[in-house]
Amino acid sequence: MKINIFDNIKLIFRAFKYRNYRLFFGGQSISLIGTWLQQIAMSWLVYRLTNSVLLLGVVSFAGQLPVLVCTPFAGVLSDRWNKQHILVATQTLSMLQAFLLSILIFTHSIEVWHIIALSVVLGIVNGFDMPTRQSFIVEMVEKREDLGNAIALNSTMFNGARFIGPSIGGILIVLAGEGICFLLNGLSYIAVIVALLMMKIEHKKSNVEDTKFLAGLKEGFIFTFGFTPIRSIILLIALVSLTALPYSVLMPVFARDVLHGGSHTLGYLMTAVGAGAITGSIYLASRKSVLGLGRNIPIAAVVFGASLVVFSSSRNVWLSMLLLFFVGLGMIVQVASSNTILQTIVDDEKRGRVMSLYTMSFMGLAPFGSLLAGSLAKLIGVQTAVMIGGISCIMGGIVFAQYLPQITKLIRPIYIQKGILFDTKDIFPHQ
Repeated sequence: MKINIFDNIKLIFRAFKYRNYRLFFGGQSISLIGTWLQQIAMSWLVYRLTNSVLLLGVVSFAGQLPVLVCTPFAGVLSDRWNKQHILVATQTLSMLQAFLLSILIFTHSIEVWHIIALSVVLGIVNGFDMPTRQSFIVEMVEKREDLGNAIALNSTMFNGARFIGPSIGGILIVLAGEGICFLLNGLSYIAVIVALLMMKIEHKKSNVEDTKFLAGLKEGFIFTFGFTPIRSIILLIALVSLTALPYSVLMPVFARDVLHGGSHTLGYLMTAVGAGAITGSIYLASRKSVLGLGRNIPIAAVVFGASLVVFSSSRNVWLSMLLLFFVGLGMIVQVASSNTILQTIVDDEKRGRVMSLYTMSFMGLAPFGSLLAGSLAKLIGVQTAVMIGGISCIMGGIVFAQYLPQITKLIRPIYIQKGILFDTKDIFPHQ
């Protein structure tokens, strides 16, 4: 029994055998806790200053819109330039943004326009950071069969931070105010910057470096949206991002006005999401291969949407936390499964561009979703707005399931050609 448990643990953390990945995981784990401290502090600060659900959506829109604009260009640059150097630059700029926010709060100079402007700055930085970070994983993990595990562990890391960060943030806001959260976030970036500088990555010259920038951009769009499996995955992610994911923008309203709590209640709600997400991440990390990942995508989308629909009507904190656990579980299983399949079917030379469009669909459409959620909440109430998002997510999952047989036929020969599997019939279920 002890051997089986040891083998299972070894299976879950097998990507840790790569030094570069261990460094990245350690640095990012610390930095992401700081990111979630800032995120919960930002939403609470905006709502405290304005009492406006619309402005919650506006601030989120301002921070996420640049991701939509910048990511396609970032994808081309990521395929051309040294990804390690790009990430050092983006993490440094993010650190400076967090320090500036903390200074404004500690000097009692903070105004809403400051928050909006600095959110735009961070959004531009993230537009270059996210697709580069996604495509950088393959350079840290030498064996392709361990790529899915590394992506799942990344999700575990992200959602472990989601689990820890909001809980600490809710307490810190009560004890010391929002400024300390921004300061700690700024300090946390030091860990990931040091980790990146310690890595030994061999930068390989890509053929993309010899092509014109716009030609490379066009090639990425044609390849991504001209291939049914990639197009289908990205369109479902885009739908979920636009309609369902903006629920998080409205969490301060649920915490204070629906559940009649304070910042600590917001921390509990976000922690419940993180607990569900980290559970889903561990499940994915424990998988031996990509078999069955395609089946996960529509099922997880339906679980995500159904949990949101029921949560929207809850007025009990404990029930809301339970439902948000399943929201986090469904969300991360869908997103991480989609990410893994994309990364394993895409050629290395197109990886940055495809992952930039994935990031654009996941994060780039979020600003419009945030603005839509804030507007709907103002017109018809926060609970109805979240319910509509959940229903849209369910419908998207059902439609995606109808295309599974067609996707199976197209994806199978790619996996066989890459030597990932000898027989991939179980990646997507036959109907």
